[in-house]
Amino acid sequence: MIYLDYSATTPVLESVLDSYVKVTRDFIGNANSIHTLGVKSKELMMKATKQISECLGCSFREIIYTSGASESNSTAIKGVAFKYKNRGKHIITSRLEHKSVLETMKYLESIGYEISYCPLNKDGSLNMNALENLIREDTILVSFCSVNSEIGMRTSLKTIRQILNKKNKLTIFHSDMTQALGKIKINLEDVDLASFSSHKIYSPKGIGILYKKENIDIEPLIWGLTDNCPFRGGTPALPLIVSFSKGIRIASEELEENIRKVEVLNNKLKEGLSDLKLHINSNNVCIPQIFNLSLVKIKSETFVRALEKEEVYISTTTACSSLEPSVLLNELTDDKSISTTSIRISISPYTTNDEIDRFLVAFHKTYDSLLLKE
Repeated sequence: MIYLDYSATTPVLESVLDSYVKVTRDFIGNANSIHTLGVKSKELMMKATKQISECLGCSFREIIYTSGASESNSTAIKGVAFKYKNRGKHIITSRLEHKSVLETMKYLESIGYEISYCPLNKDGSLNMNALENLIREDTILVSFCSVNSEIGMRTSLKTIRQILNKKNKLTIFHSDMTQALGKIKINLEDVDLASFSSHKIYSPKGIGILYKKENIDIEPLIWGLTDNCPFRGGTPALPLIVSFSKGIRIASEELEENIRKVEVLNNKLKEGLSDLKLHINSNNVCIPQIFNLSLVKIKSETFVRALEKEEVYISTTTACSSLEPSVLLNELTDDKSISTTSIRISISPYTTNDEIDRFLVAFHKTYDSLLLKE
């Protein structure tokens, strides 16, 4: 098997899984309970939370645990929208965003909020001049991802913060950093809210983080609040929290080395496909872990299904929009042959040279076979 869909989800590292099993077995108390077992669980949770905060460069009080990045995105966007609706109902985002952001924006629009979509440059990056012109006195929130999940486009969060400071300092800045964690350096200084997910960094599914600056207030979406969960009700998922903490620590410690590994693999991948007539959608501004291209004459789903017969696993757009044409590429190119034939190859520092070699053989074989049927 060759797995190249790491941006959709990652396998759990053995050491992380060991932590999950150990905590599940040895820490049975609810961290909200006041008895000895509960106190023991709470102490471990605080230790894990402080480790996360050290890795992310923030206060442990700014960490809110959620079920994943989609919940974090929804909580951040709705939480700001509902809390500050008396200040204004104008929100700015872009077509670079994950479906969990775009669908939340659609919902808010249906109940009276005004959503503006910042135009993109031809290379897929945000048009910062257009963003500056979009910001108004009643703009309460901007939400832009740090790294796009489909083509891997990076966004300059610092530039956005500078624009906000110039145009409207009261505007709150949320960033979906799900695809950034473990892939690039994280800097939370420029944002007010940020979303993360455990299963993107070789840790278990079912837990995410919403980073919230201490001076920012939001409306909770899940009530039943406690001292341990002041912005999100529910029993702390201690085994998941500890596992996520370990995953973040490993990702932080190995970041530089992992980036170098992936850059080498990315170059090998590009060179191996350079002889084919493909439309490359990921450019040099994009992170090396994500390589998106359009087959032009072969439908995305057809190609992905055919590769699966070779035990090779990639994706089309994103896992949450896997059977839909690419909204982003349609926005950038207005070309159906590109937006309906795009595939995403996402690699990992755990991907081997041999896997890339075998993938290229399978890719060429499948491509030539399907092209003959056209």
